[in-house]
Amino acid sequence: MTLFEILALLALGGIAGFINVLSAGGSMLTLPLLMFLGLPPQVANGTNRVAITLQSITAVGSFYRMGHGNLMVSLHLAVPAILGSLLGAWVATWVSDAVFEVVLVSAMIGASVFMLLPQPSLNTRPLTTDRLSPGIYLAMFVVGMYGGFIQVGVGVLFIVVLYHMLKIDLRQVNVLKVSIVLPFTFAALVVFAINDQVRWSVGLTLALGNVTGAFIATRVNMSKQGARWVKGITLIMVAAILVRLILY
Repeated sequence: MTLFEILALLALGGIAGFINVLSAGGSMLTLPLLMFLGLPPQVANGTNRVAITLQSITAVGSFYRMGHGNLMVSLHLAVPAILGSLLGAWVATWVSDAVFEVVLVSAMIGASVFMLLPQPSLNTRPLTTDRLSPGIYLAMFVVGMYGGFIQVGVGVLFIVVLYHMLKIDLRQVNVLKVSIVLPFTFAALVVFAINDQVRWSVGLTLALGNVTGAFIATRVNMSKQGARWVKGITLIMVAAILVRLILY
């Protein structure tokens, strides 16, 4: 890698890590960059998971150190997401780029509609596993399958599903989101690595930037304006993803 390539990976990785942890859509920056650096689309899709995994470790660790984690609920919801991710990643190793775009556009349009719905009446009781319905487990499987297939925008889907089905505050939603993203992204990474669709040196360089951005984002998320940040950036990134896909 040249010095320019390293600096580009670190800079865009930092921005993407901040966006991914606070909302979603950072991969919209990193996937084109990886392809610009010469990686085939499928390899870029796999390599991007290295950075996502390490940024998620940073975010989860930071949230738990601040006392905002929910281990039991996260584990229960992560299991169906991991199963879906393994299936989605396997499919992604052989489908065409055109299919990627159709799935992405459909998911982002649906997510934007749900995100703009009136705020649900929040359930202020402590979030425990007895509040998890079969519907939320099925939703985690479907979102996990999408995330295993293509990472772009998966955080939006997690935010929408968790917010409207569990009826918890957006800051809590975001903490729960990154706790689920970590194991299901790692599962997808394993599938891509087995199929030789990961370039480790590039992925680890990108991850250095992602980790820095993720660390900053955890502080912003838990601030008094955290929920507003989450919703605002989520809607902006959904719009940006749709505009990019429509124009290009």
